[in-house]
Amino acid sequence: MSNVIDTYLQYIKLELNLSAHTVTAYGNDLRQWESYLTAGKQELDVTSVTTSDIRAWLLHLSNAGDGARTIRRKVQAVRSFYKWLMRKDMVKANPASSVELARIPKRLPQLVREESLNTLLDSEIDADDFEQVRNRLIVMMLYETGMRRAELIGLLDKNVDTTKCELKVHGKRDKDRIIPFGTELALWINRYRSLRDEQARGCEHFFVRSSGEPLYPMLVYRVVRESLAEVGVMSKRSPHVLRHTFATAMLNDGAALNSVKELLGHESLATTQIYTHVTFSELKNNYKLAHPRALKKGG
Repeated sequence: MSNVIDTYLQYIKLELNLSAHTVTAYGNDLRQWESYLTAGKQELDVTSVTTSDIRAWLLHLSNAGDGARTIRRKVQAVRSFYKWLMRKDMVKANPASSVELARIPKRLPQLVREESLNTLLDSEIDADDFEQVRNRLIVMMLYETGMRRAELIGLLDKNVDTTKCELKVHGKRDKDRIIPFGTELALWINRYRSLRDEQARGCEHFFVRSSGEPLYPMLVYRVVRESLAEVGVMSKRSPHVLRHTFATAMLNDGAALNSVKELLGHESLATTQIYTHVTFSELKNNYKLAHPRALKKGG
């Protein structure tokens, strides 16, 4: 891979603080693009690339079976790369800027019905069993705070305050945010801490395994999946579904869109607005079910 692409990847990693996953994805996309243009035989000359070259690459990707969403992401990687090159005065124009991409309709987030979650969270468990209490608290915290799985795993014990009923989450792009929670969750947190400290004292992370080690992503996914299966949820059962459900429940109960944005840690209000479509969709379904003439066909 060319040195200039290496330098760009270092820039987005160290100066923009993009996640390791994003940096890897951009690197893979740019490496594939460079290989196509040079046939893998020489270093890419960034000044010689034309819009026609990029369109030819798109056709190649499409013929190879890449979908619209994947192709869009790859072109955006090239476009961002050239924006950086222009700021560095290494090129005069961005050959990817005039490439038009088809709009991809946003998929509405999947949700868990409130009734199912109430059934789960109100069901009895052994309050003296560490894993049962921890697993119940994982589901409760994801649903009642809207945090991401990675944020839950990285949550530090010192940042969970049951006196103030708030916790501090370390989110994307190294940004912290404060999330409030209710008194019921505070009681479960105190119970969990009591059981946890019997197993392993002095834990830095809030959530741990019985060994005192932090959780890992697949464990959290499995806990959520198995918990939701217990109450008959057979659609998507990931931790992120509980985040979607939190956001939608907040908006349905009258929370301001900007408040939900801050609680979720979104960079842009546009990202949060997807949940307004979900709530409107739910409203339409309720109307069709409830109004006596909603399903009446015209004569």
